[in-house]
Amino acid sequence: MALKLPFAGKVVLITGACSGIGAATAQLFSRSGACLFMCGQNKDNLAAVADKCIQKPETFIGDLTCDDDIRDIIKSTIKTFGKLDVLLNVAGILESGNIENLDLCHYDRTMAINTKAVYHLSSLAAPHLIKTKGCIVSVSSVVGIRSFPNVLAYCMSKAAVDHFTRCAALELGPKQVRVNCVNPGMIVTNLHKSGGMSEEAYEKFKESAKNTHALGRAGQPEEVAAAMHFLASDDASFITGVSLSVDGGKHAMCPR
Repeated sequence: MALKLPFAGKVVLITGACSGIGAATAQLFSRSGACLFMCGQNKDNLAAVADKCIQKPETFIGDLTCDDDIRDIIKSTIKTFGKLDVLLNVAGILESGNIENLDLCHYDRTMAINTKAVYHLSSLAAPHLIKTKGCIVSVSSVVGIRSFPNVLAYCMSKAAVDHFTRCAALELGPKQVRVNCVNPGMIVTNLHKSGGMSEEAYEKFKESAKNTHALGRAGQPEEVAAAMHFLASDDASFITGVSLSVDGGKHAMCPR
């Protein structure tokens, strides 16, 4: 007898599905039987990820700094599938800069995508998730629980995601909606290079993971996707308000 797929019949909305953690997560949930609604900004990349999914997903090209696009994402998901079971807030950006040199426009964009969009999407999704007793899983970062220099806005935005997770879990818990997040360490994606890091600097950064992560390496998108898959599944039915470190032990490290 064939095993039942864990997300068969469930509608899963995922942002940032064009690449990296979002792409790996979309493919994993597709293999688990989910009805996917995938969002991203790059049409070609989103189509390429959709082609790798077992079941054909619905796709939406939009900008998470645009409130109208965020409203349309939720409206389109419900119009297409009639319900929503899981919201995966994966989209995020990294802007380098410190208290002395970070431009306010870069700060605003980081907070808009990494924090405001998480709140806005979750707020609009909440009534639908209450109906299905669904869940929210967001991508935070090790920087949400540890401080690092020269990525000030990024650190602030992810700390906000962690606290949002705890607060929303308390508010939605009585309505049987679970809210959790994952806190990746260094994961091999395009995040750092899209944030302005050169190829040479990125290679050095990856090499440094041998010393900055207890497991002695950087992580892979699929490892974060697996953690999100668990938190969204019935196997995590008594877990809410959790920030789950998926960072090879980096959060436990300290200089000596």
